[in-house]
Amino acid sequence: MHRGLEVGIYLRPGLGDDNFVAAALGNLAGFELQAERNEPLEWQVLRVEGSAGHHYRLVLRHPERILDLGFQSQLETILHRLSDESVDDLRERLRRAEAGGLRPVKLRTVRAEVDYWRDDFWNWLG
Repeated sequence: MHRGLEVGIYLRPGLGDDNFVAAALGNLAGFELQAERNEPLEWQVLRVEGSAGHHYRLVLRHPERILDLGFQSQLETILHRLSDESVDDLRERLRRAEAGGLRPVKLRTVRAEVDYWRDDFWNWLG
């Protein structure tokens, strides 16, 4: 299996349904990138639970090969464009994408592994 690309989905504080927004952004970004590139892509939208709260990640990969260098740039452009949408606009856009063939992946919750080597504790000691 080829390693893919992992990007953070950062949401504005105070959103009413942040799980929906993160899942919609991830699914729409994957679907639009797949359409732009005219090639199959696989993706997951993750809610990463940690000791200090949660954050969201989008993981994308091509099922048959390693991703090329332009992949991340295209994805950033799509996510930036989608970030201007309201929650209602995202709902409508997701509905249209589903009518156009999108099979949205469900939001998956995972636990964050603590990386003690990157912990600020070591900086404090040094």
